[in-house]
Amino acid sequence: MTLSWSFLVMCLLYWSAEGLLPPSKDELSQMSLLGEKYLDQQIENAINGVKEMKTLMEKSGEDHNKFLKSLEETKKQKEDALNTAKEVESKLNDEQTLCNESMQALWEECKPCLKNTCIKYYSRTCSSGSGMVGRQLEEILNRTSPISIWINGENIDSLLEEDKEQSKRFEDLEGRYTEVSDGVDSIFLDSMKVFDHMHSFHHPFMRPLFYSPFAYGDSQNQQRSRVYRSPYYSSGFPSFHSMFQPMFDMARNIFDSFDPHMEDNFGTSPSPSNDGSINEDVIRTRPYGRDQMTCREIRRNSAGCLKLREECEKCKEIQHIDCSGKKPLDGPLKEELERALAMAEKFTQEYNRLLRKFEEEMFNTSSLLDMVNRQFGWVSALANQTQKDGMFQIKTVISRTSEDPEKPEDTNVSVQLFDSPPMTFTVPGDIPWNDPKFSEVVAQEALDRYKQNTIVVK
Repeated sequence: MTLSWSFLVMCLLYWSAEGLLPPSKDELSQMSLLGEKYLDQQIENAINGVKEMKTLMEKSGEDHNKFLKSLEETKKQKEDALNTAKEVESKLNDEQTLCNESMQALWEECKPCLKNTCIKYYSRTCSSGSGMVGRQLEEILNRTSPISIWINGENIDSLLEEDKEQSKRFEDLEGRYTEVSDGVDSIFLDSMKVFDHMHSFHHPFMRPLFYSPFAYGDSQNQQRSRVYRSPYYSSGFPSFHSMFQPMFDMARNIFDSFDPHMEDNFGTSPSPSNDGSINEDVIRTRPYGRDQMTCREIRRNSAGCLKLREECEKCKEIQHIDCSGKKPLDGPLKEELERALAMAEKFTQEYNRLLRKFEEEMFNTSSLLDMVNRQFGWVSALANQTQKDGMFQIKTVISRTSEDPEKPEDTNVSVQLFDSPPMTFTVPGDIPWNDPKFSEVVAQEALDRYKQNTIVVK
């Protein structure tokens, strides 16, 4: 008996020499409870943060509705102007038939001159693509009315093609906006499930957070949350900002070709590329007259070459041809057509301006959403947690004494958080395990690791 007591005393002395006595089971439970209380506060803060994200998206939704209304009105005005232009052009073409033979003869001599002049100009100004421009222009000239080249140097087909491009951009923007909106809804609804779960099952120190008219949503919205899948990003947490970054960059190159003045709005100007050469896609050239074109604009739509019509005598003769006492290009129909095309051009540029404004707003809004999501969105991943208690448990705490009292040894801790595998890490030795702050430090470190290992932002 004396030997047994001696052995026990020797063990206690050894433990005292090598380190602090480990906490008892009850002490570990109390430490876990303190850490859980700290985590409840972090979850509460995160749910409130997600609520702010939802509020931000709702405000964006109000602006979005105004944007859609303005776009719809502008699109209708543009289409009305284009329809008027097509009707007047048809009337002009009818008058052209009175002297079709002589006009067509001039047109056949005008076309090769236009093509050669354009290729010569393009080759001298732009670095590559003259062959493609020549083929595109030849196709355009073969289906273009001789009269139309004298109406602002553009034909209606060009504006109609631009209308199609705008429709594609609008559909793409709307699709991405819907994905962002659905993504925020999904995160919000899952976060509300986390709140319901915690508020229903445990933690007397978790108080009601808020009661919002959209806190629980209808069954349809909840169902949408469960089937939400975005084609723009894969599994994991969405990066809303990355969805609009490529479009914003692309807009810098596209919108300025629609409207020469938009380039200044972007705050850009012709600048050297990485290798020091001038980027031809942002050079504004001046072909003979006051009109301006970009190399990219000509490649995208070779109809821009029609602006070179003044350089070809046969093209200029078309303007003054007399058809049985009538000059189609000297009458009121030409003025009416020019007015209609000018209005169509005006509303086309206005439509582009609205698209660009919406894109910029979503670019900025998505950046804010990402910032909030990175900080608080992790809480929605807890929606499928099913345990009713013990979401945080400190399993073991091992402390050792240091030979230098000024530099205490770190404490080894093993914990389990939610449904993740056990984690092991160290806590600075200047925070003893019997300090209430110890549990908070351990809980925060476990939470940081959980977010790092579980939540992957795409």
